[in-house]
Amino acid sequence: MNKVILMGRLTRDPDVRYSQGESATAVARYTLAVDRRFRRDGDATADFIGCVAFGRQAEFAEKYLRQGTKIAITGRIQTGSYTNRDGQKVYTTDVVVEEQEFAESKAAAGERGTGFQPQQSSNPFQSAPAPSAAAGDGFMNIPDGIDEELPFN
Repeated sequence: MNKVILMGRLTRDPDVRYSQGESATAVARYTLAVDRRFRRDGDATADFIGCVAFGRQAEFAEKYLRQGTKIAITGRIQTGSYTNRDGQKVYTTDVVVEEQEFAESKAAAGERGTGFQPQQSSNPFQSAPAPSAAAGDGFMNIPDGIDEELPFN
């Protein structure tokens, strides 16, 4: 089985290109900085992992992903090789993105100063918060007296 799950921040805006031909397909490339669980000598360390997305996933990356955006992706590792201009063989390892989603709220990204601004005026993937949602911690307030109605008392 070849399955990868990563969470990290984009090191720069995605590089999006379109294939040539009758049915042009979007191809987005970006690098994720993924924090390592263990630190060496107290220093934070990260791995920089190249990712490539095709089709609708690439179009999503082009519209909504920016440098500093924290995302979670699932995909598969793909290796390859090519010969560069100097005639040397170069080996590559990328994660082919199958799914990608935001790993923090737009408000948290704004507080961090990532400057996330979608190119479209409305984001169809986010809904308005419920009016009863608490502003501070993101949890909904449960009204008093409702304990008797909950099925898991």
